[in-house]
Amino acid sequence: MIFVRPDPGYAPPSALAQDAMLTDGVMSRRLVAWLLDGVVIAVILTGLWMFCLFFGFLTLGLGWPLFGALPAVPILYHWLTIASPLSATPGQAMMGLCVRRDDDLGPPGGLQALVFAVLFYVTLALGAVWMVVALFTVRHRTIHDMVSGLVVVRARALTGPAMFWNSTVGFVPPGGPNRA
Repeated sequence: MIFVRPDPGYAPPSALAQDAMLTDGVMSRRLVAWLLDGVVIAVILTGLWMFCLFFGFLTLGLGWPLFGALPAVPILYHWLTIASPLSATPGQAMMGLCVRRDDDLGPPGGLQALVFAVLFYVTLALGAVWMVVALFTVRHRTIHDMVSGLVVVRARALTGPAMFWNSTVGFVPPGGPNRA
């Protein structure tokens, strides 16, 4: 087998170009993903609320304290989905986004995902105006992104371009180029 090497004049893109590839269009996608996740969380909370209501009636009021656990559902939703192998909430995944560590773009750990989720809701509780920080930071990171050491990037930008080793472009089959 003969493989064609990439162009000898090829130079990897600069750090700024790489950041642009990772974060191009992320802010608008994050907003839509947040709305989609809000719908999913609302459906989950509605189902759990109905369960708590019926369980409370069945237990003659002994099940009413379960309503106190409902505020933890959004935090658990974000924490468990970001710490999953997908590294994204369902809304983020639908919008082609994923959450990664800022230093090496690896998947986040459980503790980082928990800090990310808790601080996200603390930021919302203090007023969503704190999200404006993303307009002025590199990679469009919010405060909870920076504190947790994570960044939201386009999932498609994490896969490299097709090169001679991972595509059939430039592959010359044995016997010549006309035999395929």
